[in-house]
Amino acid sequence: QVQLVESGGGLVQAGGSLRLSCVASGSIFSINAMGWYRQAPGKQRELVASITNVGSTNYADSLKGRFTISRDNAKNTVYLQMNSLKPEDTAVYYCNAEGVRRRNYVGTMNNYWGQGTQVTVSS
Repeated sequence: QVQLVESGGGLVQAGGSLRLSCVASGSIFSINAMGWYRQAPGKQRELVASITNVGSTNYADSLKGRFTISRDNAKNTVYLQMNSLKPEDTAVYYCNAEGVRRRNYVGTMNNYWGQGTQVTVSS
């Protein structure tokens, strides 16, 4: 089974920075895209940023310039560098892996989610 494990969340003051990491494991052959979503209390889950296996990135318009996504394909790891954090960035941040092919099952692709990591930005 494929697992995504996030780390790096926590409590930070407004204006501070955090770096989230997400490692995918489980006999993975390839991953098309990896990304970060977030869900604040009472709100729908929304895309933060995504990155393909060739490095193409996509960001939520409101976050461009403050957040940077990167990826290490060899380690099946995606990162999210968050700078100039604001209280409205407070949310649970979820890692997503899209188009995952597992060894011995390369003809099949699935999508997976991590369990989430809490990011709290105090004012």
